[in-house]
Amino acid sequence: WLRERREVLMAAAADNDKNVVSEKNQLVGKCSDPSRCDIPHYVAEYVEQEIGKDLKSLKKLGKLIETLSEENRQLEEQVLTVSSEVPKRIQNALKNAEDSKRLLSHLIEEEVILSKSISSHLLTAEPWMKDLGTLIVQIEEAERHLSYLKWISQIEELSDSIQQYLMTNNVPEAASTLVCMAELDIKLQESSCSHLLRFMRSTVKFWHKILKDKLMSDFEDILSQLHWPFIGPLQSQASVLSSPASASELYSNLEVLFCQLLKLQTSDELITKPKQLPQKYALPASPPVILPMQIMLSPLQKRFRYHFTGNRQTNVLSKPEWYLTQVLMWIGNHAKFLDERIQPILDKAGSSTNARLEFTRGLMILVLEKLATDIPCLLYDDTLFCHLVDEILLFERELLSVHGYLSSLPSCMHILSEETAFQKWLTVERKFALEKMDSMLSSEAAWLSQYKDITDVDEMKVPDCAETFMTLLVVITDRYKGLPTACRKLQFLELQKDLVDDFRIRLTQVMKEESRAPLGFRYCAILNAVNYVATVLADWADNVFFLELQQAALETCANSNTISMLQLGQLASMETSVFDDMINLLERLKNDMLTRQVDHVFREVKETTKLYKKERWFSLPSPSEQAMMSLSSTACPMLLTLRDRMLQLEQQLCYSLFRIFWQMLAEKLDLFIYQEIILANHFNEGGAAQLQFDMVRNLFPLFSHYCKRPENYFKHIKEASIILNLNVGSALLLKDVLQSASSSDNGPLLNNEQPSATAALNELGVFRLAPQDVEILFNLRTNWPNAGK
Repeated sequence: WLRERREVLMAAAADNDKNVVSEKNQLVGKCSDPSRCDIPHYVAEYVEQEIGKDLKSLKKLGKLIETLSEENRQLEEQVLTVSSEVPKRIQNALKNAEDSKRLLSHLIEEEVILSKSISSHLLTAEPWMKDLGTLIVQIEEAERHLSYLKWISQIEELSDSIQQYLMTNNVPEAASTLVCMAELDIKLQESSCSHLLRFMRSTVKFWHKILKDKLMSDFEDILSQLHWPFIGPLQSQASVLSSPASASELYSNLEVLFCQLLKLQTSDELITKPKQLPQKYALPASPPVILPMQIMLSPLQKRFRYHFTGNRQTNVLSKPEWYLTQVLMWIGNHAKFLDERIQPILDKAGSSTNARLEFTRGLMILVLEKLATDIPCLLYDDTLFCHLVDEILLFERELLSVHGYLSSLPSCMHILSEETAFQKWLTVERKFALEKMDSMLSSEAAWLSQYKDITDVDEMKVPDCAETFMTLLVVITDRYKGLPTACRKLQFLELQKDLVDDFRIRLTQVMKEESRAPLGFRYCAILNAVNYVATVLADWADNVFFLELQQAALETCANSNTISMLQLGQLASMETSVFDDMINLLERLKNDMLTRQVDHVFREVKETTKLYKKERWFSLPSPSEQAMMSLSSTACPMLLTLRDRMLQLEQQLCYSLFRIFWQMLAEKLDLFIYQEIILANHFNEGGAAQLQFDMVRNLFPLFSHYCKRPENYFKHIKEASIILNLNVGSALLLKDVLQSASSSDNGPLLNNEQPSATAALNELGVFRLAPQDVEILFNLRTNWPNAGK
């Protein structure tokens, strides 16, 4: 019974308390789930585990029964607790559900009642809504009428105020009231009341004309007393009146009238539409010139139109400098007066306007109109058009640098940027650049350096044609640098790149004509020219102006998808420049020409080594048998030819080119002497010593003028000489090391032996030659002991 009772209690505890079951499973090692295993077997195992085979352990039975009884009691309590709590929770949940159901039913009933009530109310109120809607529409219409009448009343009040101020000659107050009226006009711009807008605008226009005429008349009188405008520079300096008191009064009146006219600026902008050039010129937006400055500019505008329009003798298409110079003179003549008299008035009035800049803007409008009229008449005459462009560029430069005009304002460059005029400009620039290139390449001094007699300046040994060409590119850059858009600048950049390519092709053609004499003066001059152009273009790649163009090109290409993602990334990371294509082509031409020169000199030197190659190196006397070693007689022609050619090219090539030349030549000579002379002969002690003397004491010093350690450029010869001149003992030891390393090529000691052979060679100063090469050189030695064996 005890076992059955315990089984039931433990099964119930397994469902409600996992921890207790887990503890029991730990006590019972082999049966982890008592509810599923054989109970007698489980009990037997449990007793076996607790008591074992020792009969003395039976005394533990009492304690074991107490423990099991306590566990049995705890399990019963847990089962009773669980069985009593579960019904209570279920009962509470059922009660809450019933309460919610009743509440929901009550809410549904209320919703139905409320819905019926609303529907009934809407049916009852529908006639009222129709009546109220009609009344609301009538009220809104009445409010609009009332607002309309208020606006009219406000306009009439302001108009009456202006009239009263004018009757009492209170012009400042009248001008201030007109400003208020103009502000009301601006507020009404979004209104759909066309009649009200028209009434407002006509009222503003009426009073603006009256006030403007009155103030303008008085202002012009003051200006005439000040001898405005100042036609000549002497007049501008002598414009101060003789009487200081009258001058002070005039300047005081000038300030008053200027400020009153400045108040009319708002109404003037509403009424007057400034004359604008066609949209094809893409002029940047700019505010109209202030009203008082318009009045001050009026006499100058009349003079300009009188002299430079119509059939006047001063209106000549071939003389654009006349009107451009005149405008610059006017700006200069009036600058002092504007800075000293007008600018303080503007500052006092709280205006941010610059008097001189405003004056210049007004005159620039005349210039732009004149250019827009004249340029279409010059499109078919290259000479006149080019002259006009030159004058415009000079005018723009002085305007910006001397008179402080801003490049962001409308300028002559906007007129030249118009499509037709711009394409003509590009065509003319290309035409005259090509003509200039033809003339400079056909000149007798084309390949002479301007600074050939000045050593410090003539480091690059630049021929005149190359320097003139780069000057041409600089001039073109200066000409288009002021263009307002990056798109137009990029088109000029393409023109420059085309010119560079054309110049490169012309140099290539001349080079081919001179290729029969690659050491001649003209061939070297062409090479110097190619190097100079490539060097300058590489320097320009870091110029801020061309970096900005590169960024603009990047944005253009990104929008048009005309280049690959790799090229786009290179442009964006500044790894390349806008001239990279041209530089690469020039570098290729330079390398080809240098290679041709090196090959030519090498062939000459090679021809002089025939006897030297046939020297009896295996039978020459040892150094101990000679009083003093001397250069081999068969080596003299080779060294003399080499010396003469290097001196010749050092004088004709620039330093950077000559450095590349002699390094390339040294590399070829090193391999030639090593392969054709050293490896093709056998050497006794005297032959090896003589070879070392010829090379170290005669060949290497020829290059010591150009570097500190010339032997570093003849490593094959230098190291071969070391091996051939080793004393017999050291040579035998080294040979054993190399043979040990080579015999263990397929053995387990390869990794241990090979470094020792390399280390042994490095100790002797042999770094370039491989162990196999050294073994070959050992086989060329004839001074081994017991050579018969």
